[in-house]
Amino acid sequence: MSTDSSDLFGALFEAPPANRTVPVLVPMPASKPYSYSVPDGMAVEPGSVVQVPLGPRQVIGVVWDGGEDGVDPKKLRPISHVFDCPPLSREMRDFIDWVATYTLSPPGLVARMALRAPNAFEPEPMVEGLKFVGGEPERMTPARARVLDTAAAGLSWTRSGLAHAAGVSASVVDGLITLGIFETIFLPPPPVVAMPDPDFAAARLEGPQRAAAEEIVSDIRKGEFSVSLIDGVTGSGKTEVYFEAIAETLKRGRQVLILLPEIALTASFMERFQDRFGAKPAEWHSDLAPRMREKVWRQAVTGEVRVVAGARSALFLPFEDLGLIIVDEEHDPAYKQEDRVFYNARDMAVVRGRIGDFPVILVSATPSVESQVNGQSGRYSTVHLPTRFGDAALPDLHLIDMRRHAPERGGFLSPVLIRAIGKTVEKRQQALLFLNRRGYAPLTLCRVCGHRFQCPQCSSWLVEHRFRKQLQCHQCGYAERTPEACPECGTLDHLVACGPGVERIAEEVERHFPEARTIVLSSDIMGGVKRLRLELDAIAKGEADIVIGTQLVAKGHNFPLMTLVGIVDADLGLANGDPRAAERTFQLLSQVTGRAGRTGLKSHGLLQTYQPQHPVMQAIVSGNSDAFYEREITERERAILPPFGRLASIIVSAETRHDAENHARGMRNAAPQVSGISVLGPAEAPLALVRGRHRFRLLVHGRRNSDMQGFLRAMLSQSPKERGSVQVQLDIDPQSFL
Repeated sequence: MSTDSSDLFGALFEAPPANRTVPVLVPMPASKPYSYSVPDGMAVEPGSVVQVPLGPRQVIGVVWDGGEDGVDPKKLRPISHVFDCPPLSREMRDFIDWVATYTLSPPGLVARMALRAPNAFEPEPMVEGLKFVGGEPERMTPARARVLDTAAAGLSWTRSGLAHAAGVSASVVDGLITLGIFETIFLPPPPVVAMPDPDFAAARLEGPQRAAAEEIVSDIRKGEFSVSLIDGVTGSGKTEVYFEAIAETLKRGRQVLILLPEIALTASFMERFQDRFGAKPAEWHSDLAPRMREKVWRQAVTGEVRVVAGARSALFLPFEDLGLIIVDEEHDPAYKQEDRVFYNARDMAVVRGRIGDFPVILVSATPSVESQVNGQSGRYSTVHLPTRFGDAALPDLHLIDMRRHAPERGGFLSPVLIRAIGKTVEKRQQALLFLNRRGYAPLTLCRVCGHRFQCPQCSSWLVEHRFRKQLQCHQCGYAERTPEACPECGTLDHLVACGPGVERIAEEVERHFPEARTIVLSSDIMGGVKRLRLELDAIAKGEADIVIGTQLVAKGHNFPLMTLVGIVDADLGLANGDPRAAERTFQLLSQVTGRAGRTGLKSHGLLQTYQPQHPVMQAIVSGNSDAFYEREITERERAILPPFGRLASIIVSAETRHDAENHARGMRNAAPQVSGISVLGPAEAPLALVRGRHRFRLLVHGRRNSDMQGFLRAMLSQSPKERGSVQVQLDIDPQSFL
């Protein structure tokens, strides 16, 4: 960040005298705040956002709690600048401290997530505007008359806004300014979104939805911390129910945060919100333009923005008066951040609600096992929506036993699924084929010598992307052009793709249905998020017959003409050692099949599987989710796995395998002997090499009441120091086991 002239003056000349010191938390991996002196005449308080010298640089920091440390102010470097923005509240500072303590992360890195928009710390500049002062031009034209009629009400306008409202060019307005009919004034910057109206379009809720909304609104009116779990089948009206909670919170004059797992892809949610409240919520996600991020941050902290819909990072926005958090699709693994500060936004949302003493609402058609257990134990209140809204029925689900209905040679779609697609297209309805695997094929090899294309930096195969004519690593992004000859033996035209990706399924579909309009949806589609939004909009309008997609199609989209969902490989998620594999497969497949029949049309779901007797498959087709959760919860309890036990993951990486393994063994030997906590490993991680770094894994397992953080602190304090290329990553409550 550039410094202004006052910062340069402070850096180049003698600092003004100071008579007190304050702790300042800087966005660095330091274990505690640094002490700085406060120049005479400068007013700061805990939470003030300041600029301070750190080595040769000027960095942003936050004045923290703790008071003076007894150091002579004359021996400390002074604070350079205090930004003109509201200080971070005590609740926000407590939340940052809590997250840092729980995740064993440096508090400065946690605070950094709350200070992601440095240009927003000073007030936005005033906007030049116009005010009608009276009079008429000597030469009146129809265009000038429209401008004067528009401005006659006495409102202030921007130049472009007045021209647009009057339906004239800006030059017409410029002429009237020259004649002195308007004077220049300065207006406050406009809000990023209009103020939502809780009474704009009251929802017409049916029996179960009305009862659920009344129960949720009752918790809001208590004005205290609570956690509610809305557990409803796909299409049951969960969104409309929590909209009523938002309306009640807005009536009470407080702000609302809505967390969504894929905010960049949910334009339809914004439209639904606007239909209900007359205005869209402010957005917060990584694809937001920097200037808009600054506006949203500033207006959230000043209270001008009342509702924010955002990705997990929105949890660290310093709202002025946050009164409700909603976590939609609370089961989604996208809420887990696995970079720098490892945290689960769903769990941290509950913590933020408890610290701020306001309600939190979790929403899902397939709740996580942790939330189910909390609901059963009474920690969360559970609201059930067992039926779809209106006359819509859930799709009829059937398993296709691939051992009996095998695809044709070289294909991956069974004859049963192909016939169902044909019937659906004939009726001018839509079919969705789901395969959670990007690209054309997960592995490419040479038929002659057996050479397999592997990433040079990772222990993973290169995925063929035939549309782009590339082989790509999905771990580090390495890519190379697909060769015509084997690089090992030089044989031409003998490279073969093994297994299917969505691109290969699209090729097979086009072979069977050449006249059908086919769309492939994947997160690595050419054109990025904008292209995806256009494709999703086209599907919703019926401009596609067959949709082939990865897991992003499962995230809450409403496709009115979708009546068939085919799962190409229902077994895919079960083929790993993840203790959550069954739960995640059940959730993902339930969410995908729930895309069908949401508007009342008769719908079907077909799941291709080689394991038709697997409990996950039986639970999905029977619709008996209670039996699945009961079995999964029993197995977790028996194995003392979350939520009945605690896990922490330690990944040690280095540029050489020897250094990584030795450091991991040193950490294992440093582990204290504590009853109820054990350390497993070290062992090579399933992905043993990522981005050229060798990885070893330790897994710490404890009982539910174990002091996991205390154990890990003791272990880390006795462990060898990180030297050379060695890095250690610590993940409390891991979601990924790769």
